[in-house]
Amino acid sequence: MAKITYKTPIVEMQGDEMTRVLWDWIKEILIEPYVELNTEFYDLGLPNREKTADKVTTDAAEAIKKYHVGVKCATITPNAQRVEEYNLSKMWLSPNGTIRAALDGTVFRAPILVDGIQPYVPSWTKPITIARHAYGDVYRNSEIRVDGKATAELVVKYEDGREERKKIADFPGAGVVQGMHNLDASISSFARACFNYALSTRQDLWFATKDTISKTYDHRFKDIFAEIFEREYADKFRENGINYEYTLIDDSVARIVRSHGGFIWALKNYDGDVMSDMVATAYGSLAMMTSVLVSPDGNYEFEAAHGTVTRHYYKYLNGEETSTNPVATIFAWSGALRKRGEFENNADLIAFADRLEKATTDTISAGYMTGDLTALFRKDGVTAVKLNSRAFLEKIAERL
Repeated sequence: MAKITYKTPIVEMQGDEMTRVLWDWIKEILIEPYVELNTEFYDLGLPNREKTADKVTTDAAEAIKKYHVGVKCATITPNAQRVEEYNLSKMWLSPNGTIRAALDGTVFRAPILVDGIQPYVPSWTKPITIARHAYGDVYRNSEIRVDGKATAELVVKYEDGREERKKIADFPGAGVVQGMHNLDASISSFARACFNYALSTRQDLWFATKDTISKTYDHRFKDIFAEIFEREYADKFRENGINYEYTLIDDSVARIVRSHGGFIWALKNYDGDVMSDMVATAYGSLAMMTSVLVSPDGNYEFEAAHGTVTRHYYKYLNGEETSTNPVATIFAWSGALRKRGEFENNADLIAFADRLEKATTDTISAGYMTGDLTALFRKDGVTAVKLNSRAFLEKIAERL
């Protein structure tokens, strides 16, 4: 059977550790036998980021702008321990943060539901989609380690010569201080992306911050969302029978735990980072969540919403068998292939992406899975069978 082809390259971004191993196996076992992959390749593994002084990451972001579809493997964001382990010249920035800042997009994350995998929150019978703002805040902050008695100020110098100052704190001794920012234009893009996604999926939209405490920063997010909604989307939401609601983040967490799911939860950058992991785990596993970065000018970057699975990687290097869940990475590839197919009106490529996802979920539903899912599996007449990562991929391939 002839392989499926497509015209425009997909930007392929290789990553680190165990997910790097899974990446190659997924291509070998599930994709390359059926699709003639056409990718522009960037190695975002930490050694190559060190070798290129992280230029490879910015080059990959520019390639996504050119080709409009990218797929990314999980990568290491180095801390002090990683700097020593990999003998790095500096603590390189998060590749995800760099790419998100370049594309100025919104990250949409939704759980992958499988018949037989029971959420830890029994009432969650429908998916909760996290819409995470992907620009600024703590991910583009500046920090100072204060080493003695000092006064810290927030200073804004305008182009026209004006200057605003506000005291942050008087330090009686050592401490830390940070500054972070966001842009009206980026917040507006985030709001429109959320409203448009809600309309396209016909789901209610909740937006949550803590404006009662952050009366300027968080309140600006709240105001921009409200202004754009009333001016551009209120009538459309009414026509489609869906609702937009602003709520405080602590109140929204309490309500979400009691909900049945089936809505979009829009959050600022850090809040979305934390809550997407919580939601993914509550639905079964961090490896059971889709993640796509959508930019306002039509660029898409698909990725797995979890880390590089370091513990399993060291077992793998020692020759030990690992049962690492590859589902989120499979769905990153299927998402990218589907989007390329949609851009090119390539029905065969779209159908393959659909088939790959169904083969994956059907394999789990039939009782074959990685170790992280076995304790959650409940299905009459079916016993969960734990497979190693490669055997699981080969089991999926039997259904393609």
